[in-house]
Amino acid sequence: MTIKNQKAKQSGKNTTWADNIPHWVWLFISLAVALGLWTLLSVLPATSRAFPNAIKVFGSIKTMIDRGKLFGDIASSLRSVTVGYILGFVTAVPVAFLMAWYKPVRYVIEPWIQFIRNIPPLAYVPLIVIAAGVGFKPQVIVIWIACFLTMCITIFQGVINVDETLIKAARVLGAKDRDIFVRVIFPATTPFILTAVRLGASVALTTLIAAESTGATAGLGMRIRSLNNSFESAPMLLYVILIGIIGICVEKLIKYLERKLTSWQEKREI
Repeated sequence: MTIKNQKAKQSGKNTTWADNIPHWVWLFISLAVALGLWTLLSVLPATSRAFPNAIKVFGSIKTMIDRGKLFGDIASSLRSVTVGYILGFVTAVPVAFLMAWYKPVRYVIEPWIQFIRNIPPLAYVPLIVIAAGVGFKPQVIVIWIACFLTMCITIFQGVINVDETLIKAARVLGAKDRDIFVRVIFPATTPFILTAVRLGASVALTTLIAAESTGATAGLGMRIRSLNNSFESAPMLLYVILIGIIGICVEKLIKYLERKLTSWQEKREI
């Protein structure tokens, strides 16, 4: 009996045949299914132009390196995403806490956050370009707005869901607002903050295409549009895959940090 099955038995859960198969086997099966579907799409007349086979797609790595574009595009996109993401987090945390703690702030700011949150970034990109010009600055602004909205709402929900009993107990013991924030609310909200960090990273990458439609001269999103105009589907699909790989790597890193920082939190195993 594996350690996983022993833990499941101790917790009173029934194990299935799927639990007896190692995770790496499932990963291999998943990749095999994806490659099989990809191969099928690459040979069907209706989809073969949009989905070249894997050999052509990964062979286009050399093509883009020879053009001197690949590494510059990756670096440009990572710079825009990183700066916009950090700005989004730094501004979302205080705004979310103020909204949750002070009702006047909530009543003034929350309706506008909910309003802008429902507008696709592509809709306000032209306005940002008019206001900030073209290049790196509007890219950062677009990503910052998208990350800020997502992280602010997530952290806000975490703060308002803190057990009121803990706050009342702290007040009875003479704690001031600052002490309650530092010793009660922030620790209790840490899982929500980390969830916001993970969601914000995903939003930053999904907003990349819109952000790089602001007159960018390099970047993964900009290059996808450029390759689309020249009907080069193999390198275009390569760039789409690269964005997905970057997203998975970032998510794995954040989940690792989440396990380290919230190891005290009891989680339900599925």
